[in-house]
Amino acid sequence: MEKLFYPAIFHKAEEGGFWISFPDIPECFTEGENMAQAYEMAVEALGLALTNRKEEKEEIPVPSEADKILVDDGVLVIVEFDMREYQRKHNSKAVKKTLSIPEWMNEEAVEMGVNFSQVLQEALMNKLNAGR
Repeated sequence: MEKLFYPAIFHKAEEGGFWISFPDIPECFTEGENMAQAYEMAVEALGLALTNRKEEKEEIPVPSEADKILVDDGVLVIVEFDMREYQRKHNSKAVKKTLSIPEWMNEEAVEMGVNFSQVLQEALMNKLNAGR
């Protein structure tokens, strides 16, 4: 899953600012004091909702086409969401892994003071095409 683009409706709040709803994700709501904060909050709320659906093994809905959404009250805004970036930001705790390498490789790496965790993380980032 790369970047996703979900339509959101930004509604003017009576007390100022905006409240946001997502037609494709009915449980997803948030608010912000101004357009910039509302957009940031929309990205965070969308991330929380999609991550929760993924963890619960629920369907991730296909984003609706913007021209198919009728907006009676508010402004239609497309919210960009990057699951990989969201996971990096919110799910970066270390996980212990056990692995095996040839003894000669271990001895040479230890002599050189190689940080095995760092090397594995760098290799996985490269393998996953997840360069920062």
